[in-house]
Amino acid sequence: MTDRIESARPAWVDDALFPFESRFLEIDGHTVHYVDEGSGPVLLFLHGNPTWSFLWREVIVALRTDFRCIAVDYPGFGLSTAAPGYRYLPEEHAEVVTAFLGELALEGVTLVGQDWGGMIGLAAAQRRPGVVERLVLANTWAWPVNGIPHFEAFSRIVGGAPARFLIERFNLLVSAFIPTGHRRRTPTAAEMEHYRRALDTRERRGASAVLPRRVLGSRAFFAEVEAGLPALAQLPTLIVWGDADIAFRPRERARLEATFPEHTTVIVEGAGTYVESDAPEEFVAALRDWAPLRADPAQL
Repeated sequence: MTDRIESARPAWVDDALFPFESRFLEIDGHTVHYVDEGSGPVLLFLHGNPTWSFLWREVIVALRTDFRCIAVDYPGFGLSTAAPGYRYLPEEHAEVVTAFLGELALEGVTLVGQDWGGMIGLAAAQRRPGVVERLVLANTWAWPVNGIPHFEAFSRIVGGAPARFLIERFNLLVSAFIPTGHRRRTPTAAEMEHYRRALDTRERRGASAVLPRRVLGSRAFFAEVEAGLPALAQLPTLIVWGDADIAFRPRERARLEATFPEHTTVIVEGAGTYVESDAPEEFVAALRDWAPLRADPAQL
């Protein structure tokens, strides 16, 4: 059962940095936080690891005048709380996003997915046929990565027991990933604090610790998403790519371009993994310039 519920927004969330109303849903026992700003064509923003809807704040501020901007936090991330027994697997996150689409009765959605958000969002799109009509994919992937050396090494090392201890005890992923994922600018101390506070207990940091080892451990889920790609292949697709990303490289971008022939690619030079936060003005410009996403004044 899924219901809108009342839940308090933590005092540490700075209204100046995150100037949105926090909304909450109960989905299968999880308290799921999201923001829903503006009106017009729907943009659904899905984050990766170890981020949350805070990642999209500058993009939402810029686009909410012309679009309905919705950004959701997976259980255990951001301001969302997981029900007992939740394992923080990407396949579980996809189930939550699928339910979220149904709860808000969304239609004509443009899915905007970054990092894990691309994989999770594409899975949800496959499970809700016809709901997602356009795709915006930023430094992400949608297939098993067996045989790709840097992905395999990442999963084994960062997903291993020593790294998991450092993640759960010292919030290693936030301290390492957020700065290295921004190559054009340095995140401020206040921004870093918002990422740290979102994972401020060992249990919550465990949510971010799960995903690295699932790069190899969720092969069956990745294969399922890959098998479903032909059903989405003709959707108009915008690929926005930070070319200084050490994780997602030209090989991944080229494969997305081959998978979605109706694509437009915008390369953001010098930007890292979190291109939407690293170069928000260019990310917004790419969306606004992309013809299928131009807002229809009649819908505003």
